[in-house]
Amino acid sequence: MNFFYRHRVIFGLTGLALAVMFTFGVCFFALAKTAAANTQRLTVIIDAGHGGIDGGVVGTVSGTKESDVNLAISRYLQEEFEEAGFRVVQTRPTEAGLYGTATAGYKKRDMQKRAEIINQNAPVLVISVHQNFFSLPSRRGAQVFFREDSSSSKTLACAIQTAFNEMPETTRKFTALKGDYYVLNCSDYPSVIVECGFLSNPEDEALLISAGYQKKVASVIAEGALAYLACGSSGV
Repeated sequence: MNFFYRHRVIFGLTGLALAVMFTFGVCFFALAKTAAANTQRLTVIIDAGHGGIDGGVVGTVSGTKESDVNLAISRYLQEEFEEAGFRVVQTRPTEAGLYGTATAGYKKRDMQKRAEIINQNAPVLVISVHQNFFSLPSRRGAQVFFREDSSSSKTLACAIQTAFNEMPETTRKFTALKGDYYVLNCSDYPSVIVECGFLSNPEDEALLISAGYQKKVASVIAEGALAYLACGSSGV
């Protein structure tokens, strides 16, 4: 092997090594950047109300349990937020309750577990999904509740309520209301309870038990929540 050929080989191998190192470095940087982005994703807590032996209210026509409707909408809502790039934590990802064994004090244990999940995950917002019931079957529509002393929760509630009020299915426009509920009071993170409609109203019930409308409700809730976040709202 002559001198010039030997050096061409050496230079070629050196260039190849540098190219491999560069490619590896770029890939490693990209992977590291992706990992960092994943760890920095904002967290949203979705709380499907009731569950297990606590079915909540029941549809007057279909007999559908509130807990089942809550879970269905919560799953669609998770898809909405994940598509928007958020990390989503469901307090109740299955039909089961969070109380352990169905013994005395199960409701308190269930709520305490929800509070634990919320506070462990430091979310940018908490959305608790429920269905309403009223003695007069004519009452219908979605209603959003917030904690009275939390300005961020009120802003979030108003944004979601506005999105509901713009739905073509809305027959009456509501304003967000103050509510004294455990899931709103158990943390200082912006939190709302969304009563998606009345299972005591035949028209609302027929909508709420359909997958198409459940998806639409989830989309509307996400729309309002994202509008709230886009405004850069923070604080209590």
